[in-house]
Amino acid sequence: MNNSAANTGRVLWAGLRALLVLTVICGVVYPLAVTGIAQVAFPGKANGSEITSEGKVVGSALIGQTYNLPLKDGEETPTPDLKWFQPRPSNGLGTNSVNTQYSIILSGATNRSGDNEDLITWVKDAKAAVVKDNSTADHTVRPSDVPADAVTSSGSGLDPHISPEYAKLQVHRVAEKNDLPVARVDKLVADHTDDRILGFIGEPRVNVLQLNIALRQLVAEKG
Repeated sequence: MNNSAANTGRVLWAGLRALLVLTVICGVVYPLAVTGIAQVAFPGKANGSEITSEGKVVGSALIGQTYNLPLKDGEETPTPDLKWFQPRPSNGLGTNSVNTQYSIILSGATNRSGDNEDLITWVKDAKAAVVKDNSTADHTVRPSDVPADAVTSSGSGLDPHISPEYAKLQVHRVAEKNDLPVARVDKLVADHTDDRILGFIGEPRVNVLQLNIALRQLVAEKG
């Protein structure tokens, strides 16, 4: 009986020591080492790919934002603030402007098939809104001009980028709303268009937050 109790005690003590050692290694040493290496080698990415403007963190380069007007009495859905470049549609973005914090409500796709009636209605309504919002006195947007990313959300619903085609489609409207030359706003889009990664991975893209920060600076310079 005594030998059995002693053996049990040794096994329990060995297990406890293993638990303590592995907890220190896996729960303390390893996370601290990985965090330290990340902070030295990739400080920007390790801290969330933060984007700053005027000394303040205004968002992340990896998460999209919306640019809406404040809700009016009786409104349930905010109206886009058309002086800013607009992102892809998404139900996973909180309400914010270019210089405020935002909240992520959810992330995910609609999971609706291409022939789903609700999805078809949403896309048609979004397309009509894009045509209406981006047509100006001297520039008419045609339905055939509207790219897919202007009327569909990404798989996560949080894509921070839009296609160069969608950004250029918004140029006339943004120029008119901010009293800027169309050519200057068009150049702003070109300057903020990122090419394919390594020249062949993915598609050209425009980060909407970075573009809107540059737009705000351009408007400030004009004033």
